[in-house]
Amino acid sequence: MQRQRGQATVELAVSLPLVALVVLAALQAAVIARDQVMVVHAAREGARAAAVEPSADVARAAAIESGLGPARVTVVEVRSVGGGPPTAGDRLAVTVRRPATTLPIVGRVLVDVELHATVTVRVE
Repeated sequence: MQRQRGQATVELAVSLPLVALVVLAALQAAVIARDQVMVVHAAREGARAAAVEPSADVARAAAIESGLGPARVTVVEVRSVGGGPPTAGDRLAVTVRRPATTLPIVGRVLVDVELHATVTVRVE
């Protein structure tokens, strides 16, 4: 019986880092999923604005207003799917790119993840 006195403490000390690692990984996955939803939302907002006025500046402003913030939107691309300048009835693709947010501890280990979304709309 004397040999088992500190068994629970040793088991906790061995298993606690593994539990913490699993919890951090789950939180990081949730943060990346949330960021991807925000990028898709920003691309939709940029596409709605670009459908009325086909301009990268208009699409970028709409994407920023959707909640990403100006420092987080790295590229907004507005291009006609058929090539050439977009005219009424053409299809227009808006692409939003943004680096994913990483947790402080996980960010040192995780490779930078770039999230992107492309939405295609018809120019009005």
